[in-house]
Amino acid sequence: MSIVLTPYWSPDEGIQKLKIEARAKTPAAPGLAPPVFSTKAQLDRTLLQLRSRTSPIEKYTFLAQVKQADVEAFYKLCLEYMPEIIPIIYTPTVGDACLQYSKIYRNPEGLFISLKDKGRIGNILRNWPLANEARISVVTDGSRILGLGDLGANGMPIAVGKLSLYVACAGIRPSSTLPITLDLGTDNSSNLSDPLYLGLRQRRPLDVEYDAFMDEFITEMGRVHPKVLVQFEDFSTDHAFSYLERFRNRLPLFNDDIQGTGAVVLAGLLSAARLVPIPRNEHRILLFGAGSASVGVAKQLMSFFTITGMSEEAARSQIWLVDSKGLVYVGREAVADYKMYFARRHYTGLPMKDLTEIVKYVKPTVLLGLSTIAGAFTPEVIRQMSQNTPRPIIFPLSNPVQLSECTFTEALIHSNGTAIFASGSPFGSEVIGGVRREPGQGNNMYIFPGLGLGAILCRAKGVTDSMVQAAALGLAGSLSWDERALELVYPRIERIREISAHIAVKVIRAAQQAGVDNSTDLKRMNDTVLLEFVKGKMWNP
Repeated sequence: MSIVLTPYWSPDEGIQKLKIEARAKTPAAPGLAPPVFSTKAQLDRTLLQLRSRTSPIEKYTFLAQVKQADVEAFYKLCLEYMPEIIPIIYTPTVGDACLQYSKIYRNPEGLFISLKDKGRIGNILRNWPLANEARISVVTDGSRILGLGDLGANGMPIAVGKLSLYVACAGIRPSSTLPITLDLGTDNSSNLSDPLYLGLRQRRPLDVEYDAFMDEFITEMGRVHPKVLVQFEDFSTDHAFSYLERFRNRLPLFNDDIQGTGAVVLAGLLSAARLVPIPRNEHRILLFGAGSASVGVAKQLMSFFTITGMSEEAARSQIWLVDSKGLVYVGREAVADYKMYFARRHYTGLPMKDLTEIVKYVKPTVLLGLSTIAGAFTPEVIRQMSQNTPRPIIFPLSNPVQLSECTFTEALIHSNGTAIFASGSPFGSEVIGGVRREPGQGNNMYIFPGLGLGAILCRAKGVTDSMVQAAALGLAGSLSWDERALELVYPRIERIREISAHIAVKVIRAAQQAGVDNSTDLKRMNDTVLLEFVKGKMWNP
């Protein structure tokens, strides 16, 4: 067997080193494969077997088996049939996979660290078989999975699914990925009474114990995996904000629910605003739902106004929040601290809870749904939006699809075809007035793969807000002329690798401007050379 060694320069050590080049898989010995066998035909065969499964969850479990048996075949399928495969390995099917995880579980795909492991978390982290190769980790505690609530240890498919997207969409090497589920118990009674449940059978602890566990976890991650970028995923609202602020300066770390969602919505809004014949500073944004993702979106959407020169205070005045108790304003009872920044300061009326009445009062041009309340955008709400602006921007972003605030069809019908639409989960195209309209999908997969790739390549010691904003602007600027002509607000998913490379360049430049990059060699590259460098680092099966 020949081993090919390629020299490369290590800027950290100031020396030249050698690396082993990847080799093609060794062909099977004679007799161990059928006489007529080809990789291409096997891929076609695998696709045929996938399509023979009738339910999404059956397809999910089949692809999990393919991934375990032949990781390169799995990602070839992802790349060649992305619009078909992505909804199976991630939203909307991943939600069902989480709900059924303790029933469909066969083999471990990630690392489980439980509350019982406190005091030896470092040892658990070292047990990962590919510890030296890890560069990106998605970490969840399962406490707020999509719109499904506290699923505890059953949240592992979220971490696995996100990392599959890092590989498929940004070319992160599969061996560099580390899915982690932190099992701190669950407050879900169904889990606790399920004899097959795979997690700890206890309620979640108080914050003092929770915080001590997280402190140890982050400390040990920094020791055991100092080169790993951490993405927090699906933590409960309070913990999502507090742990982001608590740990973001100790590790290269970001929270996709807060920052990734905000960035993808900002990009979509920038694209949609080009189609609306009103000045940007006249837009009014109403967010229905005020959890961690929603407030994170609101903070990111400040940039929609400030990048044109508007002051922060003026930008904040253009954004309204609605939570389960109605319009959020100063003086209303039960307003959590993390919502207070966007609480209306001059509202003196009675509590306002009905969404139709709130839309009449605020007169928003943009309506965003992050509530996980199916059907919340009623025909009356959509018609009222159409009275506020000639092209209402309506983004029902809740996942999975059965929790979407409205469907694409409903938005088009009740706005007389004028709505500019994007959702969190996929919808099919519709024909209105003889014209085929395609919905946008504001999925975070447009943002986090490129953000992660850029952060890894420049060896960022932190993920700054400017890097997240750069990812959003990179996405908004990636629409082709054909896509703009069709009034798409997001690019076609088939172009995701091209888009991720473009975003990675923007993120690297933002990291350099913020002074958090460690790969100084990249500073000497112009943007064209840097883009080619990024593409050259993307793994292909």
